[in-house]
Amino acid sequence: MSDFWDRASVWVATGLGVGLVSPAPGTVGGLWGLPLAWAVGLLPSTGMQVAVILLLGLVSVAICSRAARAMGGSKDPGAIVLDEIVALPIVYLGVGEMTCVTWLAGWVFFRLFDITKPPPVKQFERLPGGLGIMADDFVAAGFGWAVLWVVF
Repeated sequence: MSDFWDRASVWVATGLGVGLVSPAPGTVGGLWGLPLAWAVGLLPSTGMQVAVILLLGLVSVAICSRAARAMGGSKDPGAIVLDEIVALPIVYLGVGEMTCVTWLAGWVFFRLFDITKPPPVKQFERLPGGLGIMADDFVAAGFGWAVLWVVF
């Protein structure tokens, strides 16, 4: 890692280093997405929530692109967990009153779709750089959102 921005990108993309030390980085690191989802849920409208998630997603594409290059150029290094963190709030958009069961179920549904990568999740992962790193998680989160809506 050549410079400050490479190191900072890796630090942020790995969930403050959690993705570097965890045996299941996406699952454990993705837990950082729960407080983010809670904070996004405090915004007064679904439109504002969507806008913040999209803005975070765009910034995360750049961060993940730089971090992946700094980590050796792998297409989607397993240690990068920013994609799980930023995508998780999508699962809870407009769900309404949140309980511990709703929080847990949404997280489990998201992880299920992110790990198994049913079509078209897998296809979005093939996009270049940080866009591919982020896009598959956004689609997996959309699937998690749909299942959460049906179940709750």
